[in-house]
Amino acid sequence: MFFHTQKLINPIAADEPDPAAANILQEGLGGQFGEMRTMMQYLFQSFNARGDAKPFKDLIQGVGIEEISHVELITTTINLLLDGSSRYQGKNAKTKAKGAAAKKAPKEPGAGGTTPLDEAPFAPNTHHFIVAPQCALPVDAAGNPWSGSYVYASGNLVLDLMYNLMLESTGRLQKCRIYEMSDNKTLRSTVAFLIARDHAHELAFAKALESLGVNWGKVLPIPNFDASQYPEVKKLMDLGIHLKQHHFRLDGSEMGKIFQGNSPVNDGTEVETEEEAPEGAPIEDLPERPEEFAPGLTPELLEMVEAVKRYK
Repeated sequence: MFFHTQKLINPIAADEPDPAAANILQEGLGGQFGEMRTMMQYLFQSFNARGDAKPFKDLIQGVGIEEISHVELITTTINLLLDGSSRYQGKNAKTKAKGAAAKKAPKEPGAGGTTPLDEAPFAPNTHHFIVAPQCALPVDAAGNPWSGSYVYASGNLVLDLMYNLMLESTGRLQKCRIYEMSDNKTLRSTVAFLIARDHAHELAFAKALESLGVNWGKVLPIPNFDASQYPEVKKLMDLGIHLKQHHFRLDGSEMGKIFQGNSPVNDGTEVETEEEAPEGAPIEDLPERPEEFAPGLTPELLEMVEAVKRYK
């Protein structure tokens, strides 16, 4: 069984709406090496595990459960980068209004008879406005739908662990590239967190393989560079979140039999399995967007919703 706490696993910094940044981040959600892939791959591997290798199954499943919260985090971040962009007239707006006309541009979509979603045709992915109400989609940055064929769950423990290390390493590589594509604080706060957590997951799967005889030497992490050069990542690494992993279990876990002791990076640091769950951060409801007909409630329907909320 899975349980949900209505909190984000990491807070998201506030900044301007930016549909271009949102579309870049779609790769980290629905791309071949994105969070939807890691979530589904590790969960299927744990569901399909055979034999008695509980510490390894617990490790794979614990990381997989955390990935559910990463899908929630990155989806929410994309939503915040898109939400309100149809009325936005700031530095990233692609509105046709120029100069003095731009200063007079309406703040509300459709005000004064203007076209309500005239920003949408300039967005990298118009489906964010047509198919979704200024929200994330299960696609990559090129608009390709996420595919279940990405999932690798062979049933061979060593192969699965090797594939998982490759997946985390590639995901971290791509997130470092995404970080360098935008200075938007909303994007960077989430990408920085995911860079640090991908580091931890690299170490988790590397530690599992190390316990089966692999010697990593100086190979890890991948990409092998000092990620603390990114200020947002440095703050998280100073807290040590790249060396810790919670097991996300209410009934006990044997993950700690693997994820403990010297880091496979061989830099003198140590990794640890945490018993205490992440504290989390509040999730704010997205506002209504009349120009998207979302949620599209008439006064009569809204009254019914309010009646349901009053139920005891």
